[in-house]
Amino acid sequence: MASEFVETVSNPSIPSLVQERYRQGAQSRQVELCCPVDYDRRYLQVLPPEILERDYGCGDPSKYLRPGERVLDLGSGGGKICFIASQVVGPKGSVIGVDMTEEMLELARRHQSEIAAKIGWDNVQFRRGRIEDLALDMDSLDAWLQRHPVRDLAGFQALQEKVERLRREQPMIPARSVDVIVSNCVLNLVETSAKHRLFGEMFRVLDSSGRAIISDIVCDRDIPQSMQQDPELWSGCISGAFREDLFLQAFLHAGFQGIEVLDRSAQAWKEVDGLQFRSLTVAAYKQAEPNTKGCC
Repeated sequence: MASEFVETVSNPSIPSLVQERYRQGAQSRQVELCCPVDYDRRYLQVLPPEILERDYGCGDPSKYLRPGERVLDLGSGGGKICFIASQVVGPKGSVIGVDMTEEMLELARRHQSEIAAKIGWDNVQFRRGRIEDLALDMDSLDAWLQRHPVRDLAGFQALQEKVERLRREQPMIPARSVDVIVSNCVLNLVETSAKHRLFGEMFRVLDSSGRAIISDIVCDRDIPQSMQQDPELWSGCISGAFREDLFLQAFLHAGFQGIEVLDRSAQAWKEVDGLQFRSLTVAAYKQAEPNTKGCC
């Protein structure tokens, strides 16, 4: 499966720089991380300026949700899509946001009670974890590490065993537990070596009739390895972008049965060294839906 993605050379500084850039994005607006997105203004009225200003996305997957659905937002950041989704799915639905950046989670959680009071219900949860490993709850693991610090090889082995027990016995997101996965310009931030696992995790947690609604940045051609090695370009949603056709194929290789292109920007968002980057929103169905394509 790794060959289905653009060939890459691992750069260990990329994950840490991505996290640092989004830590900064939780504290002040980073304009260069955004594509212009038009959201339904009805759902923005309850959101504080701090969340509105520190939203980094390239589409609006929330407008494809339905009342009563169980929603999972991958890379939920400050919680904007989660709080919009909460209003769309209503009190009979539920929303879980997963993010790895503590500062972003703190921003979302800080306003959760206030927003719930305005909406009239509280059906949102925020959890810390990696979107390519939705079984491992990082908050639970961190709490365990506080009580069992790793000081030697025996401690390291105990840590590995705990990680596997958490995944197996207390998965952060259990299998077949959500109706819809949404994500807004986050999948491209995952290292190429982990993207295969990411799509497999999406397939695992979706119910049998579930679907993924994903907005992300795609590229018209393969991204050169010199660009892939640039952490600044990676954290800016450039170097980790999927080649457009491979993005669609990745869902099919993970087991999804149909793909539907919901929105594709006609104009490129950015052009770097002759490569065009644009926003794309797709729906991927765990079971085939009418009028969807099996391959794109």
